[in-house]
Amino acid sequence: MIDVLFGEGEAGSMKLAQQNRMIDSKDIVCLGFMLDIGDINESVESVYRKELLYSMFNQEQWEYNCEAEAELIEIGSFYVEELRRLKEYINAGESIRVWYSDSPYSTCGFYFLCSWMKGYNNPIFAVKLPKGKINENSIIAYQHWGEVGAEEFNYFVKCEKEVAKEERIMYEILWNEQVEDNSPLRAIINGVVVGVPEDFYDFLIWKRLAGKPIMQARLIGDILAHHPIGVGDWWYALRIEKFIFEGKIKVIQDSKSKYERMICLA
Repeated sequence: MIDVLFGEGEAGSMKLAQQNRMIDSKDIVCLGFMLDIGDINESVESVYRKELLYSMFNQEQWEYNCEAEAELIEIGSFYVEELRRLKEYINAGESIRVWYSDSPYSTCGFYFLCSWMKGYNNPIFAVKLPKGKINENSIIAYQHWGEVGAEEFNYFVKCEKEVAKEERIMYEILWNEQVEDNSPLRAIINGVVVGVPEDFYDFLIWKRLAGKPIMQARLIGDILAHHPIGVGDWWYALRIEKFIFEGKIKVIQDSKSKYERMICLA
């Protein structure tokens, strides 16, 4: 069984679970292409996707680091290599277990994978992250697999279901519809993947940014805490950078780290 996840953090937790024999898995593959963002008419192996991933994850740097910079430059190539490894496993007849959630990047990754595996008869099993987990007298809510600890993956294996042939065709069609639409962003609205404009999430920034200076990290943290919709902090950082360039947001106190600078409405 080859386990497939769509985010670096969640894949890392899964690898830890595998190493500690908390889950039965032959290998872990991470397809972190973030297909909820950008032009999906372009191949996931394209220079475009590699440069997009770099620009997205580069927003997370607190301070410039040569080693981290080199890793970011190669991150797109890493995921392409992961896809190549997955193809080798599929050609060898391995079954696939996909861990996905209602976060846009994850659902889009799952749809893409079903389309990419067209023509292959290897069994696909899926584990969709439930909205919550009952823990003694409380319920723990999750938005994506990156919030799940390594020791918890075995608990969710009971949610595993084989994806029927008809379902695979349905998800392939849904992905092809998104490719044809090719909106700048893809969001989950009422459980459905919908193509939306680039400024779709901007209202969340304006809702929490005022004339009073605030550290960028605090602003983004507030957005993530109050609106856990599966959108990464890097996206809001990217949009804030754009608004600073356009003069809509003002930097009151700059910093080597983008996240540590003080900003406010211009």
